[in-house]
Amino acid sequence: MLGGPEGMVLLVLVLVLFGGSQLPKLARNLGLAQKEFKDGLAEASRSDDAVAPADTPDAD
Repeated sequence: MLGGPEGMVLLVLVLVLFGGSQLPKLARNLGLAQKEFKDGLAEASRSDDAVAPADTPDAD
């Protein structure tokens, strides 16, 4: 993971690129994207569980 110096460099870089006023918007959008991603994974897992038994071929 990031240590002290690397984290500080990353923080300064983000502040320079986006500016202090844009950071709350950026954090909110990243949080929403992460939530949608997790919801999509959960939905795909549920649909795979529901479809899996019907997709198995018969061994006749």
